[in-house]
Amino acid sequence: MAILPLEGYRLIDFGWAAAAPRATCLLADMGAEVIKVETRKRLDPVRFGPDNLSRDPEMDPLFHSINRNKLGILLDLTHSESIELIKRLIRISDVVVENFSPGVMKRFTLDYDELKKDKPDIIMISFPGVGSEGPLADVVTYGPSLAGLAGLDSMIGYEGERVLGMQQAYADINAALFGAFAIQTALYHREKYGEGQHVEVAQIESLLSTMPEPVMEASLNLRTLSTLGNANNMMAVHNNYPCKGDDKWVSIAISSEEEWAGFCKALDYPSWTKREDFADGYKRSLNRKRLDRLIAKWTIEKTPAEAMRILQKNGVAAVPCADTEDRYFDPHFQERNIIVNVEHPVTGVDFVPKV
Repeated sequence: MAILPLEGYRLIDFGWAAAAPRATCLLADMGAEVIKVETRKRLDPVRFGPDNLSRDPEMDPLFHSINRNKLGILLDLTHSESIELIKRLIRISDVVVENFSPGVMKRFTLDYDELKKDKPDIIMISFPGVGSEGPLADVVTYGPSLAGLAGLDSMIGYEGERVLGMQQAYADINAALFGAFAIQTALYHREKYGEGQHVEVAQIESLLSTMPEPVMEASLNLRTLSTLGNANNMMAVHNNYPCKGDDKWVSIAISSEEEWAGFCKALDYPSWTKREDFADGYKRSLNRKRLDRLIAKWTIEKTPAEAMRILQKNGVAAVPCADTEDRYFDPHFQERNIIVNVEHPVTGVDFVPKV
């Protein structure tokens, strides 16, 4: 059996919700031993998400997905015995991960300055929402609210209509990827120099790093980007189009004149593709609403798979908009083991995405 890259490392995971737990989940998948710490008085709220209709803390599918391959322990950190026990465990561990509000770990005498007294090479990774310092340091946030604070929400919605905002905790999952990278980098540094460190992964900062265009528009052009629906200022065509079937769609994106020529060929050169207002990418972008309506008249006669096959054959990026059944039972996903089965003592078999 192959040795996984992080075998032999132990992480103490105080994370809850999604950011820190997802980061440690990735490391557990790579072989690290991860021990998740909870208290019976306040279990991880993800255990009681909207998909957990039974309200049984062992039945939430998201909790299973982002906490797989972990061990667990329940400790009441308001008791000195629990604090001593967890400190003993940290002494024989490599990394401590937490995403509490700033100051919580210090109240429990589990902050980095305290822990490094007993274990100088300990690594701590913190996931504060907006950072441990600054005017907003004490602001309580969750993933969806961070999307609003970062400005991401202001760009999500249909053109000319109200802002819809990010409808899921993208900030958490994004920060988790940064955090997993930070943990491995800190471990590499310790292996090379023998030093521990405290790394702060502010979730809003990692989220802002995924938004270069609006930041540059504001700083260089003094212009604020607004909602565009599925449109893209760099591409025309760029949208999801209705197909034959109940709520079936195909996503089509065209970024060059060569791809536009392939698109026209795939549709057998209808007369409207020769119109002057669609003659180049700039003109197609100016007239994208009219263009979208014409394309939809073609896609509505096809299933998503048919539209994809015809367009891909002519070099056009076109793929079906997948629903849950597509994701979990698609032959391509199954052949590549993108979705794996995890045995759980309460729920039986869970379907979860692997690394």
